[in-house]
Amino acid sequence: MTQFNPNQIRSAANGVRRRVLDHVIKNNGGYLSQACSSAEILSSLYLGIMNIGPSQAPMVPLPFTDVPGRHNPDYQTGAVYNGLKKPHLDRFIFSPSHYALVLYATLVEIGRMAPEGLLQFNQDGSTVEMIGAEHSPGVETTTGSLGQALSQAGGIALARKIKKESGRVFVFMTDGELQEGQTWEAFSALAFHKLDNVIIYFDMNRQQCDGAMDTVMEMGSVYDRLSAFGASVHEVDGHDPEALRTPLEGNHTGKPLVILANTDTCRGIDALRRRAPKLHYVRFAGEGDKKELEEVLSSWKS
Repeated sequence: MTQFNPNQIRSAANGVRRRVLDHVIKNNGGYLSQACSSAEILSSLYLGIMNIGPSQAPMVPLPFTDVPGRHNPDYQTGAVYNGLKKPHLDRFIFSPSHYALVLYATLVEIGRMAPEGLLQFNQDGSTVEMIGAEHSPGVETTTGSLGQALSQAGGIALARKIKKESGRVFVFMTDGELQEGQTWEAFSALAFHKLDNVIIYFDMNRQQCDGAMDTVMEMGSVYDRLSAFGASVHEVDGHDPEALRTPLEGNHTGKPLVILANTDTCRGIDALRRRAPKLHYVRFAGEGDKKELEEVLSSWKS
């Protein structure tokens, strides 16, 4: 883990947005709003919050070699980009697999993956998949439908408790996963087993594929709900690195720690606001749309 440097984190987050915007322009669409909202969260996790070792993966990702099994001894998970699994080091479980491009851009920006890796994105035979899987850079487990990663993280955390490992389990999730029943079952289990070695960061951008969250299913006070389910809950500015770190300095003994990071799906790209709330996947209606975002990218590079 590097020394916490908010300016370095902000710079990395802006770099992540630039890389994703550049990719979206070149590929005529992509998951752009997710980069706008989560860049500071992921940059903060990697550059100053999680205690992980150096990457053990090649800078340019290897091709997909097949699923794990006894006939595939050379199989590697994407977790090697997060360092070795050691008892004192943290583990990272990445839940929203459609955010994969943002994760890859983060790995590039912080020096864990080469920029050439992004050129493999969504190509046949590549591990740099559009929807991240367990062999994709930075991804330890395939999370399937949204909401499954927290259950997996809970199992890992319980095993680490039993083995008396000091390393924690970090989980990155989206607020849309709070509409999944399995998420709440997982929180019940985390509280029952007193898994205070689980730290969950939610990207609270209040949107999902069908539009604004509250038009799909109104959740009420997420803070109150999670507290009632036995979590230690903190609500912070998701674009402020120092605010993202502060909750870890408090005492949450016997409870999973949840950070509700309030974010903006158009952070740094005001041109997206006229599309709201349909921001899940940015497509270009014509050359005018594309040119508008090209001007944003050009202004960042100048």
